[in-house]
Amino acid sequence: MKPPIMSLVTALTPGLDVTVLGLADSAGSPVTVGAPEALAAEVAKRYGAPLEVLATRVGASTKPGSTAVLPGPSGLLVLTALGDADVTPDRVRRAAALGVRRALEASGDKSVTIGVSLDTNDPEVLSAAAEGALLGAYRYSKPGLGKAAASASSIDIVGPRTAADALATAKATAEAVWLARDWVNTPPNVLYPETFAESARNELKGLRVDVEVLDEKALAKGGFGGILTVGGGSARPPRLVKASWAPRGAKAHLVLVGKGLTFDSGGLNLKPAEGMINMKCDMGGAAAVLAAIKAIAQLGLRVKVTVLAGMAENMPSSTAFRPSDVLTMHSGKTVENTNSDAEGRLVLADALSLAGQLAPDLIIDIATLTGACQIALGDRTAGLMASDDDVADTVLDAAEMAGEAFWQLPIPEEMAEHLKSDVADLKSTGPRPGGALTAAAFLREFVPEGTPWAHLDIAGPAWADKPYDYVSKGGTGVGVRTLVALARSLAR
Repeated sequence: MKPPIMSLVTALTPGLDVTVLGLADSAGSPVTVGAPEALAAEVAKRYGAPLEVLATRVGASTKPGSTAVLPGPSGLLVLTALGDADVTPDRVRRAAALGVRRALEASGDKSVTIGVSLDTNDPEVLSAAAEGALLGAYRYSKPGLGKAAASASSIDIVGPRTAADALATAKATAEAVWLARDWVNTPPNVLYPETFAESARNELKGLRVDVEVLDEKALAKGGFGGILTVGGGSARPPRLVKASWAPRGAKAHLVLVGKGLTFDSGGLNLKPAEGMINMKCDMGGAAAVLAAIKAIAQLGLRVKVTVLAGMAENMPSSTAFRPSDVLTMHSGKTVENTNSDAEGRLVLADALSLAGQLAPDLIIDIATLTGACQIALGDRTAGLMASDDDVADTVLDAAEMAGEAFWQLPIPEEMAEHLKSDVADLKSTGPRPGGALTAAAFLREFVPEGTPWAHLDIAGPAWADKPYDYVSKGGTGVGVRTLVALARSLAR
C-alpha cells in the first residue's frame, strides 16, 4: 500500500471524510485545539453544546493517548488528547498518529480523506504532526488476501505556508519508515537476499544514488567470509548492497551498516519454535539504512552517505556452518564460531571492515542483534554503544530530535577477554551475562582504531506485537528517523 498524499493547507478543506482536532487541558478544563470558529459554531448549533462538552459526554479525556469520535457536520470528527496546552513535538507526533489511527478504525473498509488541524504554527511542531499522521496511517497490504482495511487516500496538515520545508522533511522521513516497515513485514519466502537487494535497487532509482550489489561470486572474490559463511546453509545465496549518495559540497562522510538476515532459523543452533516465528524481522537494520538513504537523497542533504547492507538467510543444512568452525573474515582476522545463532555479528563484521576502508568520518551500524539487549531495555528502547561519549551524544541528540528511544550502554574492557580463542584470533560469542556488550566488543574488533563508531542494537523495538502511538503492529521501522536526523545534523 502506498503512503497517502500529504498536503500543507492553510485551512481545513471542505468535505473531508474525517477531521482530526486536538483536545487539551487549560486550567483544568478541556479545550479544543485547531477547530475553526465556523466548525465549532456549526457543531454547537447542530448538537446544542460546544465541542468540548460533547467530547466530555462521550468520555473524552485530555490525557495523552486518549481519543474520541464525534459526528461532524459533514464527516467524522476525531479529538486526540494533547495533555496540557504547552505541547512538545513528540507529544504532538503521538497525538496526530493516534488521531489518524482512530479515524481509520472508525471508517470501516473505506479509503478516506483526512484533515489534521492541531494549531501547529511552529515548523518543528508541524513536522512532528505530519510525521505522526503518516506513521499512524500505515497499513501493510497483505499479499493475496484481497482488500486491506480502511486506508487514507490523502492527509491535509493545517499550517502556515512557511512550514513547507518542515512538511517535506516529515513526509520523506515518514515515507522511509513506511518502506522499512513494508520490507520487514514481507514474508521471508518473498523477501530473501536476492529479492531484497533488487527491491532496494528499484527504490533508489532516479535519486542519484549509486547502487552496487555483490552476489556470491563477488563476495567470494572480495573475501567476505562472514557473509558467505552465514548464508552458506541456504539455497538462497547472500548479497551485499552498497549504496552511495555523494552530493557536491558534502563535508562529512557517514557510513551506515545494516544487518540484513532475511530469515534467521538459528542455523545448526536451531531456535525454538516460539523464537523463530518473527525472524523475518531480522533484517530490520538493513531495512533502516536503505530506507534512510532514500529519504536523505530525496531531501538533498549535503552529507556523503554510504550504506552497506549485508543480506543472508541463516538456515540449517549440510552446507551450514558449525559451532567450532573457524572463519576468515573480510578483514583477514579469523573467528571461531561458538554459536551459529550469533550470525548477525559475522555479517556486520565483514561490512564494518569494508566501511573502514571508505575514509568515513562516522560509522553507524544498526542491527536486531541480541536478545540480551531486549532483556536489558525492553521492547521499546534500543541500545547504543559507541567508540566514545562524544559519538554517543551525537547519536542520542539525533534520536531525541527524531523522538526515538535509545539508551547508552558501555563496552567494558573485560568483554574483550571473553572473546579470546585458542584456535583463532577471537571467538564470536562470550558468556551469556552481558551478551549485548560482548557483541559490541566483537564488532569493535572490525572497526579501524580511532574511527568514530556507534552500534545500535534494535532487537527490542524492531517488532511490535500490537500497535502503540505512531508504531505499527509488526515491523516498526525503528532507527530510520534517527538516521535521517543524524544526517541532517551532519549536513549543517
